[in-house]
Amino acid sequence: MRWENAIVIDAPVDVVWAMTLDVERWPDTTPTMTSVVRLDDGPLRVGGQARVKQPGQSEAVWTVTRLAEGREFTWQTVRMGLVMTGSHLLEPVGGGCRNTLAIEVAGRGALLFGLLFGGLIRRAITTENLGFQAAAVGG
Repeated sequence: MRWENAIVIDAPVDVVWAMTLDVERWPDTTPTMTSVVRLDDGPLRVGGQARVKQPGQSEAVWTVTRLAEGREFTWQTVRMGLVMTGSHLLEPVGGGCRNTLAIEVAGRGALLFGLLFGGLIRRAITTENLGFQAAAVGG
C-alpha cells in the first residue's frame, strides 16, 4: 500500500532540501513528529539512522536507504513485521519546487494495515508537507 502527497512550495529546491536533511528539526515544522534523534554523526547518508517518536506510537529506528543529493531521500523501518518506507522527492518547478512525500507499507498484513490506518497516514503526510511549506516560505 502506498500513500503520497505532493505540494508546490514557493522556495528554492536547495532551501527545502536543507530542511529535508535536517531531520532532527522536523518536530519544529509538524505536529506529527514528537522527536527525531540522529544515531550517527556527520551528514545524512545511506545507512544513517535516526530514532523517530511520533504521537501515539512507540519509537522506531529509521535507516536511510537512498539519497540522491538535492533530489531524493528514502528511509525504512520495520514495525509489526511490516516494512515501512518513507520518501521525500524534490523537483524544481519555476522558482520553487514540488515536494512529494510518500509512505509505502509492504509485507504480510499490509492490506489490513492500510485499511485500518490509511486515512491517518494520508492526513499525516499532508500535515507534514504543509509544515515543510510553511517553514520554507517563512510562515
